[in-house]
Amino acid sequence: MKRKVLSMMLAVSMVAALSGCAGGSGSTSGSNTSDASSVSASSASDTTADSASASVSAESEAADSADVMTYDEYMTADLDTEVTIQAYVQAKQSWWEDEGQGKATVYAQDKNGAYFLYDMACAEEDYDLLTQGTKIQVTGYKSEWSGEVEIIDGSFEIIEGDEYIAPPLDVTNMLGTDDLINYQNQFVEFKGLTVEPANPDSGDTTTAFLYNYDGSGSEGDDLYFNASYNGQTYTFVIESYLCDSSTEVYSAVKNLQVGQTIDMEGFLYWYEGVNPHITSVTVVE
Repeated sequence: MKRKVLSMMLAVSMVAALSGCAGGSGSTSGSNTSDASSVSASSASDTTADSASASVSAESEAADSADVMTYDEYMTADLDTEVTIQAYVQAKQSWWEDEGQGKATVYAQDKNGAYFLYDMACAEEDYDLLTQGTKIQVTGYKSEWSGEVEIIDGSFEIIEGDEYIAPPLDVTNMLGTDDLINYQNQFVEFKGLTVEPANPDSGDTTTAFLYNYDGSGSEGDDLYFNASYNGQTYTFVIESYLCDSSTEVYSAVKNLQVGQTIDMEGFLYWYEGVNPHITSVTVVE
């Protein structure tokens, strides 16, 4: 799937291989001492093999675990290097197929930070399993696109067990500060913002949203709208792959009026600066 604002081809590929080993043991019976000795030697050999196999498996699991980065380790890793993280699905943006390969774009988060997983290899039936809160392990390449730090060309596996759904973090007071980027891709909320004209340069002071960033779109395309806080105006987006025209938030933005006060929730996406992907809008006055 091409980027909506700027087409870019990402030419990095990745093959993930998982290996495992297992051992087995058997037993035989005999009627003479020689057979018994043979059985004893065989059992001892099998026991040794089992122990070695268990040891190798344990070492392999430990190595796999050691390869999983913390959020801080991921953030300090160099761009274009392979990374492995564990996180919890918060929302799914899209699934599509490219030359027979399914690809998914997912918002994921843990208690320390968040990740944007772009074009992750994913069969359609597996995409259905990526419900909110599901824990996954992802291996891919750390990349940056117009300020957005993300993982591209990844593969994943579902980890059974605990689930986590992130509560929204109130970042209202961080708007306009350098600290805001430290919460990139997290599920956040904004409170008490004022709806501003969507295209003030045109002299239109009443239209509250645009289809696409320049007004060139139509029903079903992304919605762009402006809202201000402490005298500064910021642009927000209803990403149509994430929240299409059938969703409540899409309708809510189409019904906004300049001057209204709103609360919002969404994902702190970045594009040449803060560019949140909004999932909920509530008019408070």
